[in-house]
Formats: sequence, C-alpha cells, structure tokens
Amino acid sequence: MVTWATRGIGRAIAQALARAGARVTICGRTAETVEQAVAELRAATEGSILGQAADVSNWHDVRSFFDFVERQTGGLDILINNAGLGIFRSVADLEPEEWRRQIDLNLSGVYYCCRQAVPLMRRRSGGYIIQISSLAGKNAFAGGAAYNASKFGVNGFSEAIMQDLRYENIRVSYIMPGSVDTDFSPSTPRTSTQRSTWKIQPEDVAQVVLNLLQMPDRTLVSRVEMRPSRPAK
Repeated sequence: MVTWATRGIGRAIAQALARAGARVTICGRTAETVEQAVAELRAATEGSILGQAADVSNWHDVRSFFDFVERQTGGLDILINNAGLGIFRSVADLEPEEWRRQIDLNLSGVYYCCRQAVPLMRRRSGGYIIQISSLAGKNAFAGGAAYNASKFGVNGFSEAIMQDLRYENIRVSYIMPGSVDTDFSPSTPRTSTQRSTWKIQPEDVAQVVLNLLQMPDRTLVSRVEMRPSRPAK
C-alpha cells in the first residue's frame, strides 16, 4: 500500500514496487486522480494496481481504504506512508486551519494508517512499514513551524513503533529526503515540464524504498537521510 500515490514520490514508489512484482494498492485525494493514476501505472508496469480515493487525515476514510485493501487482496505486507503537505509561513501568518491540515495529514495520517496496518501484518506474521519523512524532521527552518513539527513528530513516532513491533517481525524505517523535485507545496506549484536537475528525483526515493525492502530480515535500517549531491549554490 502506498498512500497518496497519484503523483510525485508516491507515484514513483508505486511504480517501482509494481515493476518489482508487488501487488500495489494506492490512494489519492479524489476518485478521478486515483483512477487516472491506476490506469497509467498499469500501462507503464503491466502490474496489479488497485486504488481508492481516501484522505488519510480522516480516520473514517482510512478505515474504509484499509477495508477495501483487505477485501481486494486479503492482507497487507508493506505500508508506505507517503501522504504529506507543506505550507510555509511564519507562525504569525500561518492560519489555524493551515496548521491543523499539516498536522492532521502529515502526522495523524501516519498514525491512522499504522493503526490499521499492524493488525493485518500480525495476521501474516510480519511486514514492513516505511514512512516518507523529511530532513525537516531534524533541521528546523524559518517559516517551517507546522511542517517541521509534523515531521519531527513522524520521526519520533517511527522510532517508538519500531521498538513496539521489532519482535513481531514488523520492521519500521523512515526516509528523510532533502530537496526533492516535486510540487507537494501548494505555494510553489510546478508544471510537468519544469525539472530541477540538481534536486533528488522521486525515482531516487523509490530506489531507497526497494533497497530497504531487500535487506535481510535480520537487519533493520531504522532511518535514511538523503541529500542532493550538488545542491544549488
């Protein structure tokens, strides 16, 4: 399962998993974007792709999505918590709704999905949870109060559940990319023709996900930091 996989990092991860032979389920913000992504991913990978619209900041949506996955696939082995939003303003300018939206989506959504995933993984005697976090989860910056808070929270949450679950054969890792060439922030939209060649590409994050999943069961890489090799000066 890959959350919010209709574009960007999530889309790249879903495509990489499907090409590796996984049966992939995705969610996104709307039924239209999910249907389009499913069709395009099937065409690109010839893999098994299913999808349903779900707002992972909404507990009822998450429960519905996991029910869909269980009905369609019979279980869950891998959860990639990718859904995220960044709104960057000083605290004095940040509206309460903008704060709530980032915390609910970036942090509470991770909890909601893990809360639903763990029982399914226990039934299969193991699994892997990977959170797509950010270097903003360890490096605060001006204008990032809400986003920093959400990602610091994701990292702490991941460290805790890693210890909760490690003896149940459920591994937990989190990936902290730096500058990635996506348009997840509504304040900085990017057209499909705009590319920042110095930035990490979504496919690079997908490769790290595959690397983690291919590690021997005896080994857990708890966190990964990613940075552009040659950032813009």
